Amino acid sequence: MKHPAALLLFALSSAAAAEPRFEPQVVDAAIGIGYGLAIGDVDGDAKPDILLADAKEIVWYQNPAWKKHRIAGSLTKRDHVCIAARDVDGDGKVEVAVGAQWNPGETSNEAESGAVFYLQRPAAGEGDWTAVALPHEPTVHRMGWVKNGAGKPSLVVVPLHGRGNKNGAGENGVRIHTFAVPAQPADPAAWKPQLLTDRLHITHNFDLQAMGQGEAMVIAGREGFAEARPLGDGWETAHPSLTDRPGTAVPFAGIGEIRFGPVGGDMAPGSAIAAIEPFHGPHLALYEKDQATREWKRQVLDSTMNQGHALACGHLLGLRRQQIIAGWREPNADGAFGIRIHWQEKADEPWQKAWIASGNSMACEDLKLADLDGDGRLDIIASGRSTKNVVIYWNRTPAP
Repeated sequence: MKHPAALLLFALSSAAAAEPRFEPQVVDAAIGIGYGLAIGDVDGDAKPDILLADAKEIVWYQNPAWKKHRIAGSLTKRDHVCIAARDVDGDGKVEVAVGAQWNPGETSNEAESGAVFYLQRPAAGEGDWTAVALPHEPTVHRMGWVKNGAGKPSLVVVPLHGRGNKNGAGENGVRIHTFAVPAQPADPAAWKPQLLTDRLHITHNFDLQAMGQGEAMVIAGREGFAEARPLGDGWETAHPSLTDRPGTAVPFAGIGEIRFGPVGGDMAPGSAIAAIEPFHGPHLALYEKDQATREWKRQVLDSTMNQGHALACGHLLGLRRQQIIAGWREPNADGAFGIRIHWQEKADEPWQKAWIASGNSMACEDLKLADLDGDGRLDIIASGRSTKNVVIYWNRTPAP
């Protein structure tokens, strides 16, 4: 895709932000639940496509007409819950893994709760992809392809609860595993789980960012978050402490959604983290690393969501610092749900916010950022739970 220099400057300006302007396009108005989205090139035409883990099928929407194609039907008797898509082998097409058998109340029996599949695409043409079952823990909830310290992708699988815990309580930490991609991915026995960490509880989501040849991770949980830095053929983990900024009145009660950013200007990568607190919570929080003490300082930016469930950070408005995009799926005190964008014009100035999707048109279950049309600006892709839709919000914000 071509990104003209003038458009690339859109993400580097220090001028004031223009009023956010996003044009919705409904891609699908009849999905089931729309648990998880992924972005990647499915057909090898160098255009990013949209992939969706819906309740009873795995599908993709083909750029630019957004024609819907099926990858797989129901893989388990219970719902699919997550999806990971990335070009792992370098052939220009994504590899796909999915999580299924969503049963968060069953934490002991892996036959009744959780499933992980690598999906092998057909040798030629259309048709369902072949599901290769991998080992798993109960309550599989999130997954992603992440590069280790050697630059090789592994599949990271994050359950929701620790094995045997009940109602979110119990001593057992969530067993987060990584799977190095084997030479023969169609062989289930070739996928070998390696424990990453088991110190967190209620690990609702995680994020990754480039670090050297590999990628670092932040993993959200009841205790806060874990950091995983790429090291050799794996990662080393740390569990930093959090300190509230003066005036932060909202007590910390854990993290649900988490993303690297928002950073920009002279801020170091990984020096800021956005979070939705707590699990399915109402609060949008910002963590910033104090460069002198190396402590993480917490502040709450917004407390008006209900069932906050989607989060992203990126340059969408032409400001130095990235913006935060947050979505929720149930009516708040004002009877509203949808997606909002949050931004800061300059350091130490108040954060501002505006609607991306209002009018209760998007009960946001998940969202992703991607430049779908190659104009050099990030667009927003969202899936709605009760609204049963997949929508692209095209970025039409004027350059500052």
